Amino acid sequence: MKLDILVFGAHPDDAELGAGATIAKEIANGKKVGIVDLTRGELGTRGTAETRDEEAAEAAKILGVSVRENLAFEDGFFVNDKAHQLQIIKMVRKYQPDIVLCNAIDDRHIDHGKGSKLVSDACFLSGLLKIETDLNGESQQKWRPKHVYHYIQWKNIEPDFVVDVTGFIDTKVKSVLAYKTQFYDTNSKAPQTPITSQNFLQSVTYRAQDLGRLIGVDHAEGFTVERYPGVNSLSDLI
Repeated sequence: MKLDILVFGAHPDDAELGAGATIAKEIANGKKVGIVDLTRGELGTRGTAETRDEEAAEAAKILGVSVRENLAFEDGFFVNDKAHQLQIIKMVRKYQPDIVLCNAIDDRHIDHGKGSKLVSDACFLSGLLKIETDLNGESQQKWRPKHVYHYIQWKNIEPDFVVDVTGFIDTKVKSVLAYKTQFYDTNSKAPQTPITSQNFLQSVTYRAQDLGRLIGVDHAEGFTVERYPGVNSLSDLI
């Protein structure tokens, strides 16, 4: 299955928090989008790997993605090496996305920056003919995405461009709340973490509102780039 957009996240819920509204909008516009989680989030203070699996599946249904896979890398301890790169290359070649979205280049959680560089490096390597991979016994063809963009997570990194996601913020919030064990819940007796506060949950909306304000729309999501984005004409900018 060829996808238009493939979204990578170091943990289940990264894709939703970083780019959930953009994903929902692209799907509504007819794009085929998939998500690949690098780990099962097994080191998370709340919940278990099994509950994360269930929550990720529910979030995928809410967003309407075509496919969601988990590479089951070791949470907290995966590294950017050949073995891990090859697993991502296989995913890139399997789905042949034109656009890849991945973690923030620098963030509070160490897996986010690591995951960002790992995916970016693998996307480049995936386009090299002499790197041979096979999936289910079949040889894969080389494939390099046209674009690799990084969504914004905990840190308020200044975006290189923003996407108008007006009308899709509710879908994003609903997909985030699918992770019932992870976020603000007045009835939960589980330990508190930086992402379980009411403030953090509200930030999902108010950050999008602020970015939207800056471009004159209701809501927006920001992304950073590794190389200059190009437009065909000045009229492409909103």
